[in-house]
Amino acid sequence: MDYNVIIIRFGEMNTKGKNKKDFINTLARSIKEALADFKDLIDYSVRHDHIYLFLKEDNLDVIDKLKQVSGLYSFSLAKRIDPDFDNILDESLKIIQKETGKTFKIYTHRIDKSYPYISDEINRAVAKVILKNTSLTVDVHYPDILLSIEIRSDGAYLFTQTIKGLGGFPKGTLGRGLMMLSGGIDSPVASYLLMKRGIELSFIHYASPPYTNSGVIFKLEDILNELKKYQSKLVMYIVPFTKIQEKIYEVSYEGYQVTIMRRMMYRIASKVACMKHYDIIANGESLGQVASQTLESLRVINEVTNMPIIRPLAIFDKTKIIEISKEINTYDISIRPFEDCCTIFPIKKPKTAPHLDICEEIEKKADFDTLIDECIKNIEVKIIK
Repeated sequence: MDYNVIIIRFGEMNTKGKNKKDFINTLARSIKEALADFKDLIDYSVRHDHIYLFLKEDNLDVIDKLKQVSGLYSFSLAKRIDPDFDNILDESLKIIQKETGKTFKIYTHRIDKSYPYISDEINRAVAKVILKNTSLTVDVHYPDILLSIEIRSDGAYLFTQTIKGLGGFPKGTLGRGLMMLSGGIDSPVASYLLMKRGIELSFIHYASPPYTNSGVIFKLEDILNELKKYQSKLVMYIVPFTKIQEKIYEVSYEGYQVTIMRRMMYRIASKVACMKHYDIIANGESLGQVASQTLESLRVINEVTNMPIIRPLAIFDKTKIIEISKEINTYDISIRPFEDCCTIFPIKKPKTAPHLDICEEIEKKADFDTLIDECIKNIEVKIIK
């Protein structure tokens, strides 16, 4: 159908009570940012129940961009017309005649209670015109075509399709997080899930040159360019992790290397998060997927930080994670054959149930605090715009 307005719905934000207005205003800013290329072609009306995008040109190609805005529950491409009753009948018939199907239903919502016809009268009158002028039949339960009519004080809004958005909450409304980004399949998916929940993310990556290839960084930049669809500016902290990793493999007992390495990563991430005022640390860990992701391992690893740790993929199986990674176009990038620091040194029989006292004993064998401070001092910052 031809459309001249887009109706934006809020979904979960309707539960936010007194804060709802702030959430809606943030969503409106996010939409304007996503549609910056069309800023001179759209007028915005932000209301308590919907956001309306009035198009100065018909059928602007904005659907894909709106699908990437977190906090946007659904939207409809609508036609706003003069609410004259005969005009509604004529336009309804024109719209239905352009649709494909054998059955239809009319649903009218009369927001403007001063309008002289009630919803049922409008439904019956429109249906009568369609039955008379087409071969369509009515199906009130499972129609091929659902024509919705909203009667408002500024006009009648007609639409036949509702498009699902990302849902969740607008960017940044639930706080800021620091995502541990490895370059594998999981962490980009975890990032996407947090972004759509309203968490504004930055990223931290542990690099161990010359053991890790510089191609890993290019791979990460490509991943972030895909995630940039959901958040316009991304920051990545690249931690020079070589000295710490070498020292771990020098002093650690067999099987404990990964546990100690993860503890060091969390120490570094916690310090960066505190310095940069992030609210949480996040990662792509999934329960039981590898040795360091058993409950026993996570308990010992978490012991080094009091920062909240969010694991969006904790209960996801690998098949579901891969499915989402393909949907967000990060899968083919993630499987490029560049090793990260977690895979460069083979481990025999990694501990699935490490002991905290043994970890602390190992860590006393070297001055890791100094090495951590050196890492943080030499962090490289990359900004993806």
